[in-house]
Formats: sequence, C-alpha cells, structure tokens
Amino acid sequence: MSLNKNKILIYFTFFFCSLAFSQVKEKDSSKTEQLNEVVVTGQYNPQSIKKSVHNVIVIKREQIENQAANNLADLLNFNLNLTVIGNSQTGKSSVELFGLDGQYFSVLIDNVPVVSDQGLGNNIDLTQINLDDVERIEIVEGAMGVEYGANAFSGVINIITKKNIETDWKIQAIVQEETASDEYSWFEEGKHIQGLNIGHNFNEKWFARVGVNRNQFAGFYNNREGKDYYINDGARGYEWLPKTQITSSAMVNYNAENFKLNYRFEYFNEDLRFYNQEVRPNIDIQSQTSNPSATDRIYKTNRFVNNLNLNGILKSGMDYSASFSYQKQKRGLNEFNYYIITKDKNRETDEVYQSTEAYFSKGTVSNLIKSKKFNVQMGYEGIHTVGFDTQATGAYSGGARTNKLTNLALFASPEYNFTDAFSIRPGVRYEYNSKYHSNITASLSSRYLMRHGFELRVNVGSAYRTPNFQELYLYFVDSNHDVRGNENLDPESGYTAFVNLKKTSWFNDSNASLVNNIKLSYVNLDDKIENVIINTLPLQYQYLNIDKYKLIAFTSENSFKTNNWNFHLGGTFQGRSRTYSKEVNNDDSFLFSYQLNARTTYHFEKIGMHVSALFKYQGSIDRYAATGETDDLGNNLFAKETIDGYGWLDASVKKSFFNKSLIATIGARNLLDITNVDVSNVNSGAIHSTGNQSLLLGYGRSYYLKLVYNLNF
Repeated sequence: MSLNKNKILIYFTFFFCSLAFSQVKEKDSSKTEQLNEVVVTGQYNPQSIKKSVHNVIVIKREQIENQAANNLADLLNFNLNLTVIGNSQTGKSSVELFGLDGQYFSVLIDNVPVVSDQGLGNNIDLTQINLDDVERIEIVEGAMGVEYGANAFSGVINIITKKNIETDWKIQAIVQEETASDEYSWFEEGKHIQGLNIGHNFNEKWFARVGVNRNQFAGFYNNREGKDYYINDGARGYEWLPKTQITSSAMVNYNAENFKLNYRFEYFNEDLRFYNQEVRPNIDIQSQTSNPSATDRIYKTNRFVNNLNLNGILKSGMDYSASFSYQKQKRGLNEFNYYIITKDKNRETDEVYQSTEAYFSKGTVSNLIKSKKFNVQMGYEGIHTVGFDTQATGAYSGGARTNKLTNLALFASPEYNFTDAFSIRPGVRYEYNSKYHSNITASLSSRYLMRHGFELRVNVGSAYRTPNFQELYLYFVDSNHDVRGNENLDPESGYTAFVNLKKTSWFNDSNASLVNNIKLSYVNLDDKIENVIINTLPLQYQYLNIDKYKLIAFTSENSFKTNNWNFHLGGTFQGRSRTYSKEVNNDDSFLFSYQLNARTTYHFEKIGMHVSALFKYQGSIDRYAATGETDDLGNNLFAKETIDGYGWLDASVKKSFFNKSLIATIGARNLLDITNVDVSNVNSGAIHSTGNQSLLLGYGRSYYLKLVYNLNF
C-alpha cells in the first residue's frame, strides 16, 4: 500500500468522525439511558459509564462469543493503541499499550492483579487468561497509579467474571476445533478445546460455579517435520511450539442488600514442549545400527489463585470494600535425552527454575460525608512478593537469586460535583517500596456533560515503574553472550495526559444511535530502562537508565448501532520519540505510525444468527535500533529500521438452535494469511548483516468450529 493511499485512509476515518458530529440530531434523555453501561474500574462504586470521570472501554460478553475468543490474546488484537505480539518459541503472547509493553500496565481479575513471572499484575501471558467465565472486560487508558499503584503507567485491563445466572441450574459444555493454517487432524495437528461449566443458584443470595477448560495446541509445523524426525538437517521440531493448557476454577458468591462477598479459586497448568533441531546419530559401529537422539525440554507452568472480595454499606451510609489474595506461580523445566525411534528417555532432570509468590490486600471506604455534591474515597494497598529465576541468574552466576519486595500504600481521592454535569476528582497516593523507599503519585480527572450529547473527560496523572527481576538480576555470561542486570537501577517515572471528547446521537425517533469519540493522548516517561551496549570488545550488554520516551496520539472511534446492526470504524495516528542520552547519532524526533480498525456485526433476529467481521491494519513502524558499532570515541551508533505494515482480518457466523440451547460458531482467523512481515533497512554491523530481516507474527489463515450446549433448569 503506498504512502498516499495510507494517508487517504487516515483522513477518511477522521472525516467520518467530523461528518457524524455535524449531521446527526440529538435525542431525548430517556433513550440515552440505554447506553449507560455499569462499570467498576476506577470507580468508588459500580456506576454508569456516563457518570465515570474515566473513559472506560467495555468489551461485552457478546463480542467475546462472536469472536469465539478462548483467551485474552484472541480478543484484544483488534483494539486501537493496543498491539498483541505472539512468540512462537515461548508460546507467550504479550501486548503493547501506547507502544509500552506489558510492564507498564496492570491486568486485573475483579480488581485484583494477576500473578506473573515478574510479580503481580504486569508481564501477563495473555494466552493464559481463559474467558469462559468472563462477563465483560473494562480497559482504562492512561496513568492509574493513584488507584492501582506502581506499574499502572499506561492503563489497566480489568476482567469482570460472571457472578450469577438466570435459572436455578446452568450446565454448559464447550467443544472447539481449529486449524493451524492448513494443518489439522484429530490429535496431532491444529487446536482442540473442551470446556465444562456448572452454575447453581442455591437461593436468592448464594450462587456457586465450577468449571474446567482444556486447550491443546498441537503446534505448527510449517517447514518442520515434528518430534519423530531423526535426520540431523535442522528440520526437526515445530515453527510454533505445541502446548496444552488446563484451567480449572471454582467460585462462590453471596449477594445481600447491603453486603456482597465473592471467593474465587483457580488452578492453571501449562505444558510447552520443545523439540530440539539438533539430532545426534548415535551410531553403533559394532552392530552397524544407529539410535538417534535429541535433548528435548518440557516447560511446565502451575498457577494457584485465591481471591476474596467483599463490599457493603454500613448503617451510616458509608461504603466499604476489601480484597484479599494469595497467588503462586511456578515454572518448571523437564529436560531429557529422547531416543526418537525407540521413544525411550534417559538423563532426565526436573527443576523449578522460576517462582513468584504474592500476597495482596486492598481496602477502601467512601461516602464518609452525606452529600450529593461531595464524596471522598480513602484506601490502603499492600503487596508482598517473593520470587526467583534460576535461568536468569543461577545457570551462570552459580546460584539462584531470591527477591523479596514489599509495597505499602495509602491513597485518597475526593470527588466534587459542581453540578450534575460537571465533576472533578483529584487524587494522591503515598507508596513505600522496600527497595525504592517512598514515592508519591497524583492525578486529576474531570468530566463535563455538555448539551447535544457531548461528553468531555480530561485525565492527567503521574506514575512510575519499578524494575523487574530480569532488569535487576539477570546474569547471562558464556563464551558468546554477556548480558547483565543492574541492581542499582532507578524506577522509571513520568506522567500521562488524556483528553476525550465523546458525542452520542440518535436518528429521529428510531433506536439507531451513533457514538463518536475523539481522544488526544500524551505520554512522557523519564529514566526508561534499556538493555544497552557498554563494551564492544568483548561485546557486553547491561540494563541502564538512559533515556526518555514520549508519545503523542490522536484517536478517532465511531460506532453506529441499531437494533440488529453494529458498525465500528476507527483510526489512531501515533508519534513516538526516544532520547538516548549517551548515543551520538540518536535522533529524538517523533517517528509516526498509524492503526485502523473496523468491525461489524449483524443480528438476523428471526433465525437467531450473528454475522461478524473484524479488521485491523497496522501501518509501518519506524524505530531506532543499536547497531553494535561505535564511533572513534567509543560511542554506540544507532540506525533506523522499518517494520512493514500488515492487516489482520477475522470473520465468523454464530447461530443458535433449540431455543438457544445449542450455539454453533464457524469462522476464520487471519483471513489475509499473515505469517511474517519484513524488517528493512537494518544495519546491525557486527551482529547482523545489512539488509532485510523477518518478524514472525502468526501461523497463517485458520478456520474453527465452536459448539456450546447450554442446559438451563
């Protein structure tokens, strides 16, 4: 796609927004209530999205089902300013929000951060978050440090689980079969998913639910030959590694008029299988036979989650809430010598190489003053984590490093409603970190409901991020590598500013509505941590605080809705700047890129069928990368590289049968058949050759069939 055509697409998106603002009529307030979804993220109490001072993006259960999304990676790929990146060899899917990776935002389940390899809430593998029991997902962009603490720099993703059913009993069985490109068989190829969920209302107050989901991805061969291939030509194994995930959960919910309690337990298990390309022939000269073998590995993840949430209202009218959580995640490595023909094993070792144990508690009180205009929330938060990673530290430094970290915080935010239309909420948080001592973050949010359906929200907030385990303690040194962490790193700090203008319009007396949203975003981050070259002969890397990161973005999102049809069109134009203080040729000017997205769903109500399509285009991205070379004074040199643009298209048809007892969804992912995109104009000097490289994004066009059986009684 040429540059001129790209610009035309961008301008068309923004023009559509301005056209909609000017031509659609306002409608009466009674119908506007239809858009007042209840949200909880960043709120004192559950309330309508219209009254929230934050701009909250809501992904409903209906969209999850229309996409047949099994995990969070399947679902988020089509959102603007959000980029999901899969890794074929680790099996993980990470996500960038405003160009910042998963270290800079928090993933929560019912307002409780999720345990990960590096702590609590950050660096979450999105493929490990199952969506069977999810009611909706709420995304808040911008610094949320006052409400959710350190590392909530670019925003939070809050997953809200189901807590009730409409009948006494609900039994749900799920089967999903999916190809990996053109590879599929019952057991050895493709993806195979099974799930069973049972929910029961004991009475008006007590509800319980149990569920289990098994997700087997048999891997993607592409040009490889799988685990039973025994010729030593580099073709053994898989392009994308196979893995099996099992998620089991149990939940108990108590709901009274002035008191609510919810307990959730989850056990997650994952096996990721690595089959080595290097094959040893093991020739026996005397018997003139061979028994080829390879050193294979199985990476095992086990995660336990215990979350308790409670909230209520005292006789005085004061609202209170409290959350308590104990979570533990371990990664183990099973390594062995595998004889490919006889399928025997020997020299087998088992070790737990990574562990994170987290204790979490958070409590708030609000409505301390009986006033319609004024409210204040005060709260505390405490987190204690213990973790180690022998692969990052033990294998080369001679011993595992255990890291203990404690965060204690107090926060407060008053909200004043000058009128029903205008409110303002400042906030401040004091946080003590056992390694980095004290820090204060602040925020200011406001909302103004104007005439003719306009809503204006402004959010400004400071935030910071503490270094993760790898950045602090990594020690990877052998004959070919020298990459080290730095225990003297400082936390990153900065602020974000977001302006959001939204308009809701209706067409005369019909139920057709149009929502236009314009967002201006600014992110400023100081002391960003980067892995940089500190010596060229020999080549050595170390994590250092060296630079500044800035982002400016203009986003337009437009949604048209009728009783049967939803259509969304949006675009974002981003500029990113990185300042490397110790690099002589680094250019700190803004490098611009853009994203476009569109999605549509039509509901054929009479026959119970939904037809959906989702599209996202990521424009080409320019960035500066270290070349591994230095000038005459020993300063590191940088060169600009370009990642080519690409589009991603999914489509599906969902049909219900037998009064919605049976729901079938058939669809396709990655219809444009994207596997790799080019990274061009790379000049990597001593490390790589000049020319084009390739970035692996996916495993091509895939098809799926999902069947859901619901038994309600």
